[in-house]
Amino acid sequence: MVDNTHQDIDAATGTATTGHEWDGIKELNTPLPKWWLYILYATIIWAFGYWILYPAIPLPGGHTSGVLGWTSRGAVQADLADLRIQRGAMVDQLSRSTLQQISADPKLAEFARAYGRSAFGNNCAPCHGSGGQGSKGYPNLNADRWLWGGTLDQIHTTLVHGARSGDPDGHEGNMPAFGKDGLLTKEQIDAVANYVVSLSNPTTADVSAGKLVFGENCAPCHGENAKGNVDVGAPNLTTKIWLYGGDKASIVETLVNGRGGHMPAWKGRLDPETIKALTVYVHSLGGGQ
Repeated sequence: MVDNTHQDIDAATGTATTGHEWDGIKELNTPLPKWWLYILYATIIWAFGYWILYPAIPLPGGHTSGVLGWTSRGAVQADLADLRIQRGAMVDQLSRSTLQQISADPKLAEFARAYGRSAFGNNCAPCHGSGGQGSKGYPNLNADRWLWGGTLDQIHTTLVHGARSGDPDGHEGNMPAFGKDGLLTKEQIDAVANYVVSLSNPTTADVSAGKLVFGENCAPCHGENAKGNVDVGAPNLTTKIWLYGGDKASIVETLVNGRGGHMPAWKGRLDPETIKALTVYVHSLGGGQ
């Protein structure tokens, strides 16, 4: 309480002080504006109302649930239910159409790509990147280079059953560990690595020894021309697109330790309509075959 009968007026500002002084510094008596105080009191009242209506106060066994019974999970479920209603007719059309019919219908294909883009961001982007650009060990889906084939049906099969996923209908091919398992000597691995590098980077060096090793050990999967084989997931080695790196050191590492990436089987994780939409979207990324 300020004693108004003995007010001390600050000479510099002309404002009365509260009478408090610390080390020669006096406190001016400048209270907050009324409107500011009213807003503060209103927010306090609002906070108490919020505590009553919504879950807010942590307790040893959980938290207060609020008289409205609102939960963030329930709100999300309600939003998803509304979204399903909005998508209902188009999703039903997806369900009844083949992949080829979806792709041939401009309106349905546009919906499938938009739907698939959303599903891709939620489920596939952590490995393949938000734009499908991939990274080391995760295929670039924009490059029109497909380990297991790039037709609509082939992409759909890969999504449904995965690769090395434990699904009996999934892709199971892998790259043997030629060095670790003693299938090739260090010299043979060095020679075949030189040959593989030369496939995409022509050289005048003699790589005939590596070509011989390749023909005896690698051609059954990659083909005599090294163009790959989608039936076993063997990549085309004549391009500059590499899943684990195309320099000699990376190729040697692949030959020594083998490769065998994992692609989840999305059957049972995603509904059939979402997998169809994903198929159409992924197919559109890389100029699918």
